[in-house]
Amino acid sequence: MIHLSLKTILITLIGILLFGIYMGILLYGENSWSVLSQLENKKHSLLNEEKALKQENQKLQKRFFVLKQLEPKEE
Repeated sequence: MIHLSLKTILITLIGILLFGIYMGILLYGENSWSVLSQLENKKHSLLNEEKALKQENQKLQKRFFVLKQLEPKEE
């Protein structure tokens, strides 16, 4: 039968507890995997929004130049 001292058991339990706290911070903390995932989703949506706004801007610029050509020229 293995006899472990109380000191060994306490050190092991404290180590396991600290490791659990560390893993909890990694998974759910301010700099966690879930935050990284949310930021990647936000980045993707912002890139899509940027693409849509660029297309809208291009259409509006084209319309502007067409309207600008219809204006009478000032002399």
